[in-house]
Amino acid sequence: MISITAILKSKKENINQVQSMLNHLVTETRKEAACVRYDLHTAENVFIIWEEWKDQDGLDIHNNQSYLQDFIAKTEPLIASPIQVYKTTQIL
Repeated sequence: MISITAILKSKKENINQVQSMLNHLVTETRKEAACVRYDLHTAENVFIIWEEWKDQDGLDIHNNQSYLQDFIAKTEPLIASPIQVYKTTQIL
């Protein structure tokens, strides 16, 4: 199992647009065979995606999906800082 936490900080004026784009990303990603969990959380203008993947091959397939690549390109001018992505290991 592979766990990922992605943190995205929207510019305040773009919160609704970014959330709409994230909703589409979540819907499409959850259809992927290797996706165990892909949950979206928010606090004001910060969005957090908590991901779990069956294996590295499945994560690699996800990272090459056109809808993910489009999301990254289209949100670049809408966010306040680069997307932070952490590959994590559960310790407890």
